[in-house]
Formats: sequence, C-alpha cells, structure tokens
Amino acid sequence: MAVAKSGLAYGINKGYSGVTLRESKPRASRRKGVLSKRTAFVREVVKEVAGLAPYEKRVIELLRNSKDKRARKLAKKRLGTFGRAKRKVDELQRVIAESRRAGH
Repeated sequence: MAVAKSGLAYGINKGYSGVTLRESKPRASRRKGVLSKRTAFVREVVKEVAGLAPYEKRVIELLRNSKDKRARKLAKKRLGTFGRAKRKVDELQRVIAESRRAGH
C-alpha cells in the first residue's frame, strides 16, 4: 500500500517522494484470545482424562431437571461473568445431548 509522497516535511504524506513504504507485520496483540490448535487439543485431552468438575456435574443435574435459570446462576457464581456462564451452560447442554446419543 504505497501512498503518494508529497515531498513536504509535514502532513500525513510527509517525507521523500521516491521511497517505497515497508509493510509492517501485524501486532501480536491482534491475535489475543484466538484459540490455537495446540491449546484446543490439550484442553480436549484434559477434559477426556479428568472428566467434569463437580460444579459442572451439578449444572448438568440442574439442566436435566429443567432448571436452566438456576444452572446459569450457579455457573455464574463459579465462573465470574454471565457471558462465561451462558457459554458453559451451552457447552454442558451439548455434553448432555451427546451422552443421550451415545446411550441410544
């Protein structure tokens, strides 16, 4: 993305006119929060080996007894924010659905 240089010493297009601009590498901070393959794999293995946490088992029991609101409240108390709690409850509902499929 070469911007036409004006040759002036001020302004957005300042500097020599015959210079090609260097492409700057994207900052590492732009990747913050992106799940890597390795991290996803490690979490999957740990989940497989260790199983569910006690609070997750309680949340699943509440979901099975159709107490969704109570389940979200419990998850929020354990995880800190309501957004995380909703994501966790959705994840545990998928776990319940998979166990039903495996059971039949």
